[in-house]
Amino acid sequence: MVELHSNFTAEGSKTAVDGVAPTNHAEHETVEITQGFNDWFETGFYIFTTIQPNGGWQWVGDHIRPRIRIPPSWHWPVGVSLSNEIGYQRRQFSTDTWTWEIRPIVDKQMGRIYWSVNPVLDRSWHGLTVHQGLVFSPNAKVSYNFTKRVAGGFEYYGSCGPISGFLPVRDQQQQIFPTVDLDLGPEWEFNFGVGIGMTGSTDHLIVKFILGRRFSWNHDHSGQ
Repeated sequence: MVELHSNFTAEGSKTAVDGVAPTNHAEHETVEITQGFNDWFETGFYIFTTIQPNGGWQWVGDHIRPRIRIPPSWHWPVGVSLSNEIGYQRRQFSTDTWTWEIRPIVDKQMGRIYWSVNPVLDRSWHGLTVHQGLVFSPNAKVSYNFTKRVAGGFEYYGSCGPISGFLPVRDQQQQIFPTVDLDLGPEWEFNFGVGIGMTGSTDHLIVKFILGRRFSWNHDHSGQ
């Protein structure tokens, strides 16, 4: 699968913070390439770029993301998977240049309702927050299929601080995205959302768009 993730910060930071470039009116373009090897293992690779209002198009960094899951043949009542995302980002775009994300994923389709919970743990290996150790960054999603083609719902993204002691709420990252997902067929993925920051340290308004295309390298030579 090849995905394009486009994020535009309509209202964000206007000055550099801890040496990180301002986010206001910055466009972030990410290419994600994922290869599945069987029904329980895949690996994704990310290429992060940004278009700065006054700095042109720049490379930000790269991540790799191996992921394992409980195969459908086990017939578990919920989907369960675990991904580990490891990578580098340039110092001018992040206070931490080498990071590791541990992302458990539990999800379920219940009729027209879909939900997922990701109790994510982040770890910096080089940068300003190395001393924090593991950081709790929960994500969640709930959506409702209004038709066979259109689903609407909410996505939540947060970063609460180190598990040894959460940061004050004003210093946490907390965002809610009203979203729309379109079913354009089994080969396509489409997601659109507008993110609203709920704390002073979070970008106040982000518009995101994801377009993905699945490919199959298996060819049927039987003539059927």
